[in-house]
Amino acid sequence: METTKILIVDDEEDIREILQFNLENEGFVIDTASSGEEALKIVSPEHKLILLDVMMGEISGFRTAEKMRKDNIQTPIIFLTAKGTENDMLTGFSVGADDYIYKPFSIKELIARVKAILRRGNFVPSISQQQEEITIGDMKLNLVSKHLEVKGKDIPLTKKEFDILTFLVQQPQRVFKRDEILQNVWKDESYVLERTVDVHVARLRKKLKEYGAYITNRSGYGYSFNDSARIYTNEK
Repeated sequence: METTKILIVDDEEDIREILQFNLENEGFVIDTASSGEEALKIVSPEHKLILLDVMMGEISGFRTAEKMRKDNIQTPIIFLTAKGTENDMLTGFSVGADDYIYKPFSIKELIARVKAILRRGNFVPSISQQQEEITIGDMKLNLVSKHLEVKGKDIPLTKKEFDILTFLVQQPQRVFKRDEILQNVWKDESYVLERTVDVHVARLRKKLKEYGAYITNRSGYGYSFNDSARIYTNEK
C-alpha cells in the first residue's frame, strides 16, 4: 500500500514529537526538520505536504516557503503559527500557503486539515447554465438565494466572498490570476486593487474552516476538491 510522506518543520522539539506521533498513528510517514535551513536541504518530491512553523530561527517559515516556491517546490504547505493577524495571513498566502493553523491547535482539527489538503483531486463537474446548487461534501452553495451552508450551519458571506467562491468552484481545474478574479467578480470597479482579492480570500478561508483548505494558491487562486463534490441542476 502506498504511503503518504509529510515533512514537519518546527524548532520546538515537543511540537515535532507530538505531531509526528499523532500523524504516524494516522498512517502517514513523517520526516522532521528543526529549522528552515534543514527543511530546504531534505525536502523532496516524495513529501506530499509540509507542516511549517512560522516563527523560527535564522530563516522564518515565510522565508522558507518563499525559497521553496522559487526552487519550484510546489508541495502544499500548512503554516503553524501563533501569529493570527490578517496581515500575517496575507503574507503567508502571498508566499504560497495552502492553509493556516493557529497555535495552540487541536490535534483533531490539524489531522482534518491535513487530510482535506491531501484529498484534493482532479474531479471536473459538468456545469449547467441552469445550475442551482453546488454541494462539496458537507458544503452547499445555493446559487439562487446566494446562501452558504457547511455541515448544516449557515455561514454568512459578503456578496464578494460568495461570488469569489462560486467563481472558483465552478472551474476547479483552473488557477485564476488576481486580475482575472477582479475582472469577473468586481467587473467595472476599476479602482479595486489586486490585494483586495487576497484580503477577501483570506477571510473566506477562515470562514470555510476545513473547506478553506481546498482553496489553492499557485500564483493565483483556484478551488480543488475530490469526487465527493456534486452539482445539482434544474435539468430532468
